[in-house]
Amino acid sequence: QVQLVESGGGLVQAGGSLRLSCAASGRTFSVYAMGWFRRAPGKEREFVVKVSASGSSTNYADSVKGRFTISRDNAKNMVYLQMNSLKPEDTAVYYCAAGLDWLGLQPSDFRFWGQGTQVTVSS
Repeated sequence: QVQLVESGGGLVQAGGSLRLSCAASGRTFSVYAMGWFRRAPGKEREFVVKVSASGSSTNYADSVKGRFTISRDNAKNMVYLQMNSLKPEDTAVYYCAAGLDWLGLQPSDFRFWGQGTQVTVSS
């Protein structure tokens, strides 16, 4: 069992930046791949980015590549999402998630989920 808690969401103007954090509960954090997903109003949850357990590999959705950066600090049981050049279409609830390292990029590939943090980008 892994518990995840997101923080850092808020209101930001278009073109601005925001950094999200996700704190994990246990010492086994380092064995999991970590991902960020988001759900906009009226839409399904969508993949944003994944980082491998070691931090050595990443995968980004085309919609955020070049603007968002994922990182993790296994010693602190933390994962981060740095979001730059934000657009109104980035407005969503953002969730961090943990899953088995060898699985893929779909929501079903992630076993543990945080409660989410709201990101709102004004135009």
